[in-house]
Amino acid sequence: MALKSLIFVSILFAAIAFPMAEAQLGIIGNLLGLLRIQGILYCTPNGNIGVNGTATPVFPNALVQLQCGDGNVVSSATTNASGLFSMLLDPLNFLLSTLLSNCKLVVGTPLATCNASLPSIGTLESTLKFIGNTLLGILNVGNIIPTGFQLIPV
Repeated sequence: MALKSLIFVSILFAAIAFPMAEAQLGIIGNLLGLLRIQGILYCTPNGNIGVNGTATPVFPNALVQLQCGDGNVVSSATTNASGLFSMLLDPLNFLLSTLLSNCKLVVGTPLATCNASLPSIGTLESTLKFIGNTLLGILNVGNIIPTGFQLIPV
């Protein structure tokens, strides 16, 4: 009888613990996963596309940093010629909820670098938004984008 109780308790514990561990990894049903933060940075005072979809130049060669907590840089990327940046993170090191609530993207490269008529001081900053998962074979990729950059004066 004691053996049956021990087996029952073990199975019950496993049934409760496994979904909790899986949810903390930020991936559903797959231990092979990544978190991808990506977006396009535009050469505007708010880093976003122009009004009514007008032609807006991109911001190439800008350093985009992922800062968490008190400004700790945990990842960075440089925009390409098309203004695109992308960062890959290991979900074993970052909880999705923590990334979304405690981290932000910061562009310290002066806007005047891409357009001399724009401010030469201040940073562009954006919070993050989770937009869903993409399955790439057996790899589960969590997709995160900037919510919208804003110029923060220094």
